[in-house]
Amino acid sequence: MSRVTLSRYLIEQTRCNHTPADLRFLIEVVARACKEISHQVSKGALGGVLGSMGTENVQGEVQKKLDVISNEILLEANEWGGHLAGMASEEMDNAYQIPGKYPKGAYLLVFDPLDGSSNIDVNVSVGTIFSVLRCPDRNGDEGDLGEEAFLQPGTEQVAAGYAIYGPQTMLMLTLGDGVKGFTLDRELGSFVLTHDNIKVPESTKEFAINMSNQRHWEAPVQRYVSELLAGETGPLGKNYNMRWVAAMVADVHRILTRGGVFMYPRDSREPEKPGKLRLMYEANPMSMIIEQAGGVATDGNQRILDIQPTSLHQRVAVFLGSKEEVLRISAYHRE
Repeated sequence: MSRVTLSRYLIEQTRCNHTPADLRFLIEVVARACKEISHQVSKGALGGVLGSMGTENVQGEVQKKLDVISNEILLEANEWGGHLAGMASEEMDNAYQIPGKYPKGAYLLVFDPLDGSSNIDVNVSVGTIFSVLRCPDRNGDEGDLGEEAFLQPGTEQVAAGYAIYGPQTMLMLTLGDGVKGFTLDRELGSFVLTHDNIKVPESTKEFAINMSNQRHWEAPVQRYVSELLAGETGPLGKNYNMRWVAAMVADVHRILTRGGVFMYPRDSREPEKPGKLRLMYEANPMSMIIEQAGGVATDGNQRILDIQPTSLHQRVAVFLGSKEEVLRISAYHRE
């Protein structure tokens, strides 16, 4: 049987599900950029791409060389095609304006160019997360695209996905009709469909959280994790394993493939912040993927995709994964 490449899959979606051609082109361009990022990541020390840039992003985090390289790859790949009205990145303070010499399109691209930067220098999986929104009608305004155009709840996403750069490079994608997984065939040079109709198991015995922050958690999280650790002698009646990669892409990918619950709660160190992960660049696209695979994603109190963003770099608490466990921790927050 012939293998289904990403390009073939997208063409079939255009034929059968009326996926717009410019959205298909956008996804293909993002995928090509991810292949280039994968190539850069794979070079490691041989390519001189490890280590710090000596600069900070808008959140005050030290940028790695590959953070900056990945960001530039995505910008350069997408700015000229005529399918975008603008872009926004975790690594940039403000929205990126499409240069005037290029045509503008109907979509907005939002991305975290290299999630899990702390893992780059130790050869652990990292990835790229992206989200596609429609650009609001600007009523003939040809000026710079403002931040407000991007401030749409996650329910407005028309596509979301991530690439994970690990033992294999994979692209996980949703167009709002389930989740597909594509593996990069380096000999062919194409992403090939290898995981169809991905579903997150409703029940799980695995959880992912940074336990070093336990003393800073709010009471519902303290309660829930203590019950997980109590195992089969505790109120939940079964033993759980903890997994923590410290890269959202890697932890969510594990949950997509075998179930689990991922938690990054708010804590008492910065009580004015509702969490650490970025709503636009991380939480929204990952929540769309998880929901499309049958899982649940909340901030503890409400569905993440229903949150109305107020700024490009807004942060949020995240609980996502297997339905049974996410609903349990959400109930503890309500109580």
